Formats: sequence, C-alpha cells, structure tokens
Amino acid sequence: MKSLRHLIAALALTGAACITTSLTSAPPDQTDCGEDKVYGIAFYNLENLFDTINQSGKFDLEFTPGGSRAWDTEKYRAKLQKLATAIHAMSDERTPSGPAIIGISEVENESVVRDLVNTPPLSERALKYVHHDSPDSRGIDVALLYDPNEFEVTEVLNAPLTTVDFATRDQMAVTGVLGGDTLTVIVNHWPSRLGGEDESRPNRIKAAELSKQIAGKYWKERPRQHVIIMGDLNDDPSSYSVAVTLAAAANPDNVKNHSFYNPWWDIWDEDTCGTLSYRGKWNLFDQILVSGTLIDNKKGVATGNLRYDSARINDFEFLKNPPDSRYAGTPLRTHASGKWLDGYSDHFPTEIFLIRK
Repeated sequence: MKSLRHLIAALALTGAACITTSLTSAPPDQTDCGEDKVYGIAFYNLENLFDTINQSGKFDLEFTPGGSRAWDTEKYRAKLQKLATAIHAMSDERTPSGPAIIGISEVENESVVRDLVNTPPLSERALKYVHHDSPDSRGIDVALLYDPNEFEVTEVLNAPLTTVDFATRDQMAVTGVLGGDTLTVIVNHWPSRLGGEDESRPNRIKAAELSKQIAGKYWKERPRQHVIIMGDLNDDPSSYSVAVTLAAAANPDNVKNHSFYNPWWDIWDEDTCGTLSYRGKWNLFDQILVSGTLIDNKKGVATGNLRYDSARINDFEFLKNPPDSRYAGTPLRTHASGKWLDGYSDHFPTEIFLIRK
C-alpha cells in the first residue's frame, strides 16, 4: 500500500514530532440502516514475526539462518501459515468474515505484514494493512490489518514515545469510518517489564500518557468521535498505567464520553485466565479499551451508530499447549528455551464486538 507522508504542522503532543499518513481507498459497503451489524475488532501479539534477512542496525541476527534460532525460510513460512490460520479462525456466526480491524505487534517490517496477509487461508479475505517503521532497537513494529469492505482508512498518525530514554515502538493511531461512524484505533506495544515490574513501571505510565494525549487530540477536533486503545500493554487491567493513568474503568455505568471502559477486568483471573502465562500465573496484557462514546449508558448525547457489545479472549484449543504438556492450556509459542516448537505465539489474541443498530 502506497501513501503520502508529511509532518503535522501543529500537534498537541508533548515532546513528539509525529507523522500523518493520508490514505485513499474505495468506500466500504454499508449495511442497510434498518439492520443490526456486528463488527469484530481484534488484537494479536505475533511473537517475533521476523523474516530471515539481517537488517542493518537492528538486533535481529538470531532470526537468520546462521543465528542462534537457525531461522530459515521453512520456519518463516511455517510461522506465517500458523498465524494466518489463527487470524482466519477469528470468525463466528455474527462475524462470518472475521474481524473488520486487527491490530498486530512484534512485526519486523512491512514485508512480513504483506507476506502475512497474502498467506492462505488469511489471503482469502484480501485484507489491507497500515504499517510504519518504528525506531525500536529490536526492530519490531506495530501494524493494523483491516477489511476495506468494512473500514475505510482516512488518516494515520505515528507518535514516538520520546519521554523514555531508549528507542521503543511508536504508537500508531489509525482513523477511519466504520459503520458510518468515525473511529480512531491507537495500536500499542508498550515498554516491557525488563529489569522488573516496579523498576520499569514509569515507562509504561509514560506510554499511557501518550495514548491519552492522542485520544485528547482527536476529541478536541471531533468531540463525538470514538477512540479505541489496543495493544500489548505489558500491564494488566489493574496496573497503574491502565487503571489510574488511563482511568480505564471496570464499570461501564461510570464511563463518560471522553474516558475509557476496560471490559477485561471481568475476564482476567491470574490463576485461570489471561492472554499469556508466566511462572504459573496469568497476565492479561493484550487489552482493547473503548471510549465512552461507544458505551450505551445513557450519559451524554448520542455519539453515533456504534455501541460496544462484548469482549473475548480467542484462546482456541489449537493455539494451546496440549493436555499432556507441562504447560497445558497456555499459548503454544514459536520458541521456548532455545527450541523451535513450531507454534503460534506466546500470547492469545483478544477481540471486542461493536454493534450498529
């Protein structure tokens, strides 16, 4: 996908010089206004989707044929096929074609994103994508896949996290039209817990502050616009960055238009349920937060056609370690302890559903 990029003349984001990408595409088909329409919006951390070519200046030598993971074409193609199968499986009777929008993280470059959408069975959907090269030292980015028949992309804003003292992923805000409403999806992969959860917490708080600033920018321009924050936040729903900085509430009745509802509070259980498992405990890092404009709580003026309906973890059985495994029920990852497992990812994908009445 080709696009034109230019610097934003005036952007109210502290310490960030951001890039806008304007895209044009055929307008999506719209269901008759008298019918209910359900849209899926998903997120999936793909766990190191690297090609086999060493990229100068990036720490990706391990993902080459001569590297520590012996990452060759056969393994790369197997990884693509596994991920394409997982994303293609995100469909049900309400969304038979699968999600309209899928945010992804841990992709090396545009080439691997293009290879992914062109890999069967996902290639059947003819998805489009938005990608941007981030300054991350590992060379990993976020991206967004979308169905052009349902979502029309109109603008992309890439915001670097300049308030931390290391190179990390940019936050990608993709704005478009879904179900007749204007919607911005902010795709994230916040700084990790490397060095310890407490020690690294300030970095994720700063990432949350940036997401909040981006949302505020769009609400200042269009007060009734919907905003979704999604991504691998490397924090749980109860973590300070999410619960306090973003004030993502557990109760939708308390959510105002320009604040966020977090449906994952009621789903996550550190003993039994999450999107990734570490030392016998579950975390739910892969969250999708929805603005109050999507919550039908009768507070504030009508904000459009779309309303939040439900959320789920797509923990399909084929994505899990088998029952006879030491790690039964947890995500079947690509590598573990230096061994290639021929799995999918170390995260389960998450998904929310919006209804247009």
